[in-house]
Amino acid sequence: MLTYSFENRGNLSLYEYLYKQIKEDIISTKLRSGDKLPSKRAFAKHLNISTITVENAYAQLMAEGYIYSVAKSGYYVSDITPSKNTYNGRELQRSYACEHNGVKYKADFVSNATANENFPFSIWAKIMRETLSDKADKLMINSPSVGVAELRNAIADYLFQFRGMNVDPERIIIGAGTEYLYGLIIQLLGFDKKYAVEDPGYRKISEIYKANKVECVHLPLDKNGIDISQLEKSDADILHISPSHHFPTGIVTPVSRRYELLSWAAESDGRYIIEDDYDSEFRLSGKPIPPLQSIDVSGKVIYINTFSKSLTSTIRISYMVLPEGLMKLYKENLSFYSCTVSTFEQYALAGFISKGYFEKHINRMRNFYRSQRDVIMSCIKKQPDFKKVKIREEHSGLHFILSVDTDVSDKELIARAARKGINISCLSQYYQKPAKSSDHSIIINYSAIDSENIEEAIKNLFDCFR
Repeated sequence: MLTYSFENRGNLSLYEYLYKQIKEDIISTKLRSGDKLPSKRAFAKHLNISTITVENAYAQLMAEGYIYSVAKSGYYVSDITPSKNTYNGRELQRSYACEHNGVKYKADFVSNATANENFPFSIWAKIMRETLSDKADKLMINSPSVGVAELRNAIADYLFQFRGMNVDPERIIIGAGTEYLYGLIIQLLGFDKKYAVEDPGYRKISEIYKANKVECVHLPLDKNGIDISQLEKSDADILHISPSHHFPTGIVTPVSRRYELLSWAAESDGRYIIEDDYDSEFRLSGKPIPPLQSIDVSGKVIYINTFSKSLTSTIRISYMVLPEGLMKLYKENLSFYSCTVSTFEQYALAGFISKGYFEKHINRMRNFYRSQRDVIMSCIKKQPDFKKVKIREEHSGLHFILSVDTDVSDKELIARAARKGINISCLSQYYQKPAKSSDHSIIINYSAIDSENIEEAIKNLFDCFR
């Protein structure tokens, strides 16, 4: 019988520690492919722990592919031997996590991926089993166009408790990713409207508008967000912004500018603001910034958010909150669409939120990301050339800006970093129009970086500046 001591588990929960011990034994081949693991009940009795602890550890190992189950037989060790035996299992995981566009990096400051160990596999597996058991009859019923009521209610409760938004669940629409929701918004508001986006900004947004054959204009930012004077000159009908944490600059739009934007929208019946609140959960200093929607009294803000950032980019579940007038229009003209998220996933996510797991996950991840950021900033400050850089917007979300005093071009900086196994992007890449500033600003996204690679990565990054 396998035996493990729990005396030195530190801050890890019992199931996490047991999971890691078994995983290490599998990677080191102490447990070999095909070996049978003890039954949950016998193992729990032997270790003097609860059966649920063993069950959660096994669920995590199964989710990651280290073990598999055979009906009425038990749990067995999977064959994790790579086709080329040049890396151990841990190194293979890191190599895969740092692969971007087919290129493998030692450190990736661009990727938005969630590291395997940060996803709550065991809880998610538990919720999925409960969903299959408790919702069997409902799973066979097609979801309404707007999404199942349980998920919309769970989202409304979450928005009220943690974002200060008093939202009617009947005005929430569930969709498979924000890109799909953008398409619905265009159909709802009209192809004849002029859409304005931020410059610099997330390029895919403007590409989606262009792909839908609508006119799209790029508006410059000042230190407070969208330049109001340029907005008024643009003759735009729809404004698409991320006021609580702009990507890539990290700017947080102050309340005074927010009221100016709402006044602009209120001047015409056809004007609306799309508020993209994509990583609002991860403000690492002070309280979260209240959304623009929470101060909108004229029904001019379409609020949109996603679980891709808070859970994982592979969970393609997003939602939007429509003003009452637009929701009525949606029901009249677009409710024939089928919901693009499976009923099973909707019920599972609803349970994950309503049972408090989502809140616990966010709190855990906020602490983790704060630690990641602090380690990176500490390494930056230890560099001999620290006086040549300036850190900006480090409290807003999961990235910050590192401005560098160097004569090296951004293109050359990116190339030098790549040769050292580091993937970076620069602020200049996100402008539709070439930036006039000579400032060299690197976007440090730390959501997918491996903690053990940070010190070496920062040292090598600073070498690129010289």
